[in-house]
Amino acid sequence: MRRVVFVLPAGLALLAGLDAALLLLGLPAPLTTERLPQIHGVLLVLGFVGTVIALERAVALRTRWGFAAPGLLGAGALALLSPAPLAVGQVLLVAGCGALCLVYVPLWRRQHDDAVLVQLVGALLATGGALLWLGGVGVADVLPWLACFVVTTIAGERLELARIAFLGRGAGLILWVCWALAVGCVATLLWPAAGYALLGAAVLVLCGWLAVHDVARRTVRSTGLARYMAACLLAAYAWLAVAGAIWLLAGRQVTGPGYDAVIHAVFLGFTISMIMAHAPVILPAVLRVRLPYTPLMYGPAVLLHLGLLVRLGLGDARDLPVAHQVGGVLNVVALLAFVVLMLGVGIRARLAPAPGTRPRDAVGPAPSLLEETAP
Repeated sequence: MRRVVFVLPAGLALLAGLDAALLLLGLPAPLTTERLPQIHGVLLVLGFVGTVIALERAVALRTRWGFAAPGLLGAGALALLSPAPLAVGQVLLVAGCGALCLVYVPLWRRQHDDAVLVQLVGALLATGGALLWLGGVGVADVLPWLACFVVTTIAGERLELARIAFLGRGAGLILWVCWALAVGCVATLLWPAAGYALLGAAVLVLCGWLAVHDVARRTVRSTGLARYMAACLLAAYAWLAVAGAIWLLAGRQVTGPGYDAVIHAVFLGFTISMIMAHAPVILPAVLRVRLPYTPLMYGPAVLLHLGLLVRLGLGDARDLPVAHQVGGVLNVVALLAFVVLMLGVGIRARLAPAPGTRPRDAVGPAPSLLEETAP
């Protein structure tokens, strides 16, 4: 269980990020510090999601040096939460993102797969975003880089499954779209109008391809874990389309309802929904624990999307502060409920093990790229 050491900083980053979310909503929170609201977005994206992704890739690589990436990203998250100068955490995050880029090199040599190159583009964008933040660029202008990091990384994971299920139709398009996202991120800093239009268009193309070709369109009509995963995936694509449409039609968003809508559509509606979908498959492969499917998994997912509908549909679109707060609280509760549920399912499975059953068998079909290469 040595891998749990890398999960702990990510978990702490998640809890601190949720605490900061309550502060930003103007609500009471367990901890109140001046820095927390300032680092909220970066802490959750690189400290939490980035560490989890890096750990996943390190397990797939099966070399000790690969674990430098999640180690550095986790250390960066802890440094951001400590009294240390902000620059200490920023430098560690840059180093962690750079290490993640290096992890993809031997992975690509092993597979020569476009899916790995797509994820490498994401790691490069994460590194660029971390460098920009270290260099003094505002978080609002860095967030498109971080958004495209999670979008391209997740797209790379789904691309592997989509190719298996749909014989690779148009799969080469995804790599070009991801490069367009990278160009769009650069352009947002130099020519914002053109950059955000390109970013929005590329996100919509990517979202459309994934929604059409992903195996989730078929498995949503099945049962059990496969149906749960498919429902989360299709909902995630819908929220990603919302973010792409805002960028395409409204351009640069750095404050106000538009900014709130686009970042939470990407980081909650898309990213967290994807995490909820894949956690029962990824965590057993990474941590060697069984997470048998239970219908209770729908509860946090429904709360997540209900909260987003209230927050974006009423709070942002209708400018209702109370709805904004209610939606935000529902999102926080959804994430906490999911964490508690995963812990409970894992503990119950450990106390009542199924003889001769591997973690992969316990969670059903639809393995990720990680599972195919994990020890």
